[in-house]
Amino acid sequence: MPRDNASGRAAHISDEEWQIRCDLAALYRLMAHFRWTDHIYTHISARLPGSDHHFLINRYGVHFHEMCASELVKIDPDARVVDGDPNGADKVNGAAFTVHSAIHMGRQDLMCVVHTHTAAGIGVSAQAEGLLPITQHSLQFYGHIGYFDYNAPSWDHTVQKQERARLVEALGPHDALILRNHGLVGAGHSIAEAFHTIYMLERSCSAQIAAQSGGGALSRPSRDVCERTAAFLRDPATRTPESFELFWEASLRLIENDKPDYRS
Repeated sequence: MPRDNASGRAAHISDEEWQIRCDLAALYRLMAHFRWTDHIYTHISARLPGSDHHFLINRYGVHFHEMCASELVKIDPDARVVDGDPNGADKVNGAAFTVHSAIHMGRQDLMCVVHTHTAAGIGVSAQAEGLLPITQHSLQFYGHIGYFDYNAPSWDHTVQKQERARLVEALGPHDALILRNHGLVGAGHSIAEAFHTIYMLERSCSAQIAAQSGGGALSRPSRDVCERTAAFLRDPATRTPESFELFWEASLRLIENDKPDYRS
């Protein structure tokens, strides 16, 4: 496949797709920067523009810290490789895309989906009460997060389709989901927004585990305070595309010195 020698970009890839690839590769690098990886497991996906329902996801086996734009694989909602060799270097973990495909197809307003298996996220997912409203970070999810009960993994396509329906129902109108006994999901209308969602959710879980480890009684704001704080943090005037971009641009500076460049 012809490529631009300077960037690694295939000749047929549009400017719009290449920008999405670069941003998604940067998000993979940021996840590694914050140590939110699980070796070669967990995934981040992004929807490509158009009516074909094509998505980008990582090549199976590539570490997050080494992800580059050209390493991302284009797939369809059933994780079939659209542009490449599914039996060679372009292999993806199709079963793992079940979570992503469910959300992408059930919530087509969401462009990017992030799934993590961090110690803090798994720890909170295993707690009966889930995410507690005990920090300012967590209050933005007060009444705005879904819960999905754990079920044994299955390679059966019928079971996977049923799981997708349950996942979408559990997520509802929210942008965050706790997979009980499993991990976390954060999503957004852009890659920048999805990163902000998972950042705040991971911070919330880390703070909760840290607070609980102290062994003392936890201080909880009143219901009224929780509701007013969530309303403020969820207000469209607070959650603007510009605010997410500012957060994103500052985050990119954390990985600018990584080599090789994620934009290759």
